Amino acid sequence: MSARSNWEGHNMKTFINMLRDDSGASAAEYALILAIVGAGIAVAAFALGGSISGAMTRAKTCIDSSGGTAQPTCAAAAAGAGGA
Repeated sequence: MSARSNWEGHNMKTFINMLRDDSGASAAEYALILAIVGAGIAVAAFALGGSISGAMTRAKTCIDSSGGTAQPTCAAAAAGAGGA
């Protein structure tokens, strides 16, 4: 009987020590930071993807409409789009 109660006391001490142990907290914090940074990169990629796609579409339209020669209207449109 005393061996069993001794074993239960050992389990309780182990459980309490596990509750007090915070060595895994830093790994969880790093994982949270990585998740936030990853989400920020994803949002930036979506935002910049639309902007870059629009600029490429405007450039293609200018090239197609001018027959491959530089036109003042396309240069003005490209300069205006660069500030946006």
